[in-house]
Amino acid sequence: MSLLEELARARTEEDVKDAYIKALGLKGVFKGLVDIQTPEIWFEAKESSTPPLLMFAQLLTYVRAARKRGEAIPGFLCVIDREKAALMATEHALPLLDDKTIIWPKSGSAADKALAAQIAPTIETHFILYQIDGYEAEFIKAAKDAVREGRIIRTPITPNNLRQVFDKWVAMIGVELGVKKQADYAVLFFADIMHDGTNEAMRNLPARLLFSGDKPVFIIGADQYELASERGYRNFWNIYHRPPEQKHRHYLLERRDSLLPMDDQKFKGAFYTPLHIVDKAYDQLNATLGEDWQQKYIVWDMCAGVGNLEAKHSNLRNVYMSTLDAEDVTIMRSNPAFAGAEIFQYDYLNDDVTDFGEIDYELSGKVPQALRQAIADAREGKKGAKPILVLINPPYAESGSGIARGDENKIGVEKTRINGWMREMNFGYASKELFTQFLVRIRQELPKAKLAMFSTLKYLNAPNFEKFRRVWQAKFIDGFVVHSRAFDGLDGDFPIGFLVWDTSQRVPVAEVAVGAVDRFGYLVGEKLYVARPTETLLNTWLAKTPPNGGPALPLSNALKVSKNPRPKRELVGALGYLYASNNDLQHSAIETLITSSIYTGGNGGGVYLTPENLWQAAIVFSVRRLIKPTWLNDRDQFLQPSQPLSDTFKSDCLVWMLFNGSNLTAGADGLRWNDRDWSLTNHFIPFTEAEVGAKARFASDFMVRYMAGMTFSPEAKAVLDEGRKLFQRFHATQFPNKIRQEYKLGRADAGWYQVRRALEAYGDIELTDFDPFKKAYAALTEKLRPMVYQLGFLPE
Repeated sequence: MSLLEELARARTEEDVKDAYIKALGLKGVFKGLVDIQTPEIWFEAKESSTPPLLMFAQLLTYVRAARKRGEAIPGFLCVIDREKAALMATEHALPLLDDKTIIWPKSGSAADKALAAQIAPTIETHFILYQIDGYEAEFIKAAKDAVREGRIIRTPITPNNLRQVFDKWVAMIGVELGVKKQADYAVLFFADIMHDGTNEAMRNLPARLLFSGDKPVFIIGADQYELASERGYRNFWNIYHRPPEQKHRHYLLERRDSLLPMDDQKFKGAFYTPLHIVDKAYDQLNATLGEDWQQKYIVWDMCAGVGNLEAKHSNLRNVYMSTLDAEDVTIMRSNPAFAGAEIFQYDYLNDDVTDFGEIDYELSGKVPQALRQAIADAREGKKGAKPILVLINPPYAESGSGIARGDENKIGVEKTRINGWMREMNFGYASKELFTQFLVRIRQELPKAKLAMFSTLKYLNAPNFEKFRRVWQAKFIDGFVVHSRAFDGLDGDFPIGFLVWDTSQRVPVAEVAVGAVDRFGYLVGEKLYVARPTETLLNTWLAKTPPNGGPALPLSNALKVSKNPRPKRELVGALGYLYASNNDLQHSAIETLITSSIYTGGNGGGVYLTPENLWQAAIVFSVRRLIKPTWLNDRDQFLQPSQPLSDTFKSDCLVWMLFNGSNLTAGADGLRWNDRDWSLTNHFIPFTEAEVGAKARFASDFMVRYMAGMTFSPEAKAVLDEGRKLFQRFHATQFPNKIRQEYKLGRADAGWYQVRRALEAYGDIELTDFDPFKKAYAALTEKLRPMVYQLGFLPE
């Protein structure tokens, strides 16, 4: 089948990508932030017809970011949709990437017509446009020739990336040489990089690189080394350019003695940051602060652990590393990788903090005089003073929650001198968190510093941190988030941010756009985090009526009484209870349900359902459960709708809630609690007794009356129709006594939970055929899911 025919059959953007991959026979394909990525060519793909300039604007945004991070970029760029393709050599766009008059967006998805207009004069005459209908063969030949040519724009080796390049050289080339001494790696590395593949760029080095035909041969003293496999050698030199520029060569040689192969195991400890993630952090700092940041900035890591974050630094004389544990200081001082750095023991959250929240270095005398002077010079804006960068991965701990990365739970861990100061300043819940305590002291001590920090994202958007955000304000510069699974000792799936801030500019945190990196360090997407006032969050939207009756029957499931309930009062006349706890996606999947009495099986947080708030409750329930939590959206906060809500959307949500697996409403007798028997009345049956063939009267017909006159979409009607059939099967079945007892089927007004569970337990093939219902429910789900974003309940 031709490319044109494949594109005609395409229904999604993924189909379009796959059609081009197949037609071009692309190898080594990676799909991530760049739609199709191979070493030789990058593609931006669209499902519908899109102007090539707009697609190139987006693709060049990704190219620019990758180039600033020091990553290899391909020799060719291509933009594709179902109608056309355009191909261009990357070199023609390079001047644009350094043009300071162009305002590049933070993310490729934000590239717009204005950016397209700015780049048009440079690239319009350089890309070749092919209409697939008529020029398919010409395009395929041109693209395959580009791949075959294999031109790659390589990354230069500089003082700023020396440590990173060396570690990658050892992993890709050095291990294939079978060297006798680890110290020889550095000597062989310099012999390799100071050679252009044909001639030596520097002579009289301790080791030499020669070629036997096309095969590299390394000689050091009387030893000769050849590669066990040349694959890594070829791949490495497809990424990096050699030799380094003349101006860098002697400085690089001076750093040789500090280079030993980095082993992740050597750095493991309470504050362990995997070295491949440290690589990404340094790439980010290169892109954010400039390629000379290691020479320009004084760096202080005040929770250095055993030095992970500094393992990739190439100018240690600018680095100060302090940590709480004296044992870690000993480890760092014994590591040749940190020769030149100033290392000292220091308790940043307690040492030198006065009773009035001021900093007095004379109290402990631990802070080196040179660092004190650098801090003073930076505060005063003294001419020639070096700016300060705080580079940290602080512990993520709060009282009673435990310390992340493997430490045990510690009650009162937050009781520091900074904590006391924060409580006096009314920082609220944030005063319990150790990493926010670091932020507060840094703000006081280093008010003009840049801050680059690994942390959870609570301080960005969590409701409990709203008081903190009012006081701690800084200008966001750039950053990325990485899957928590990249870090040893972290349970769960959530994002850890590496964000760079300018603390000298007091800007309220509103929106933060970042790249998304998977646990292996690959860029896989983009993410927007928003901070909104508490009163705009979804959990404050629902109308609440306070309880006014006696004790309420506490439930931990549809029919199960809580064993250790918190005493609660009932609301007389309530229809049921919506349990909707914390306002983020992390909790929504397990903390959203409705029951026929108050639910106390979780962490609290819910509202009694009434005829007046039921429409809102159905929306809250649906919105919270429609979107599946992932590691990337885990901390997103639900917002109140920003668009008008149609009657059809409301009725769709109602039906979706009624037939969701977390509708735990039930009709039952004989629940024993507090020395008496209790009953549950089910108000959530959307059918009459006659419709489902019930043998007795329902205790409530509220839902039938409530739904009378509503307009339902075809998808909602299909769910109601299939749901009705299951209710009919339920009422036509004589269940064994075991099932009747387990699901308390002594009343006619059994709820959806009882209906589906009883039918599933009965096990008859015909009765348990839920497929037609599941298909109808899935269609309603797919209709509603994008509306969660379209109506403003979650940031896109």
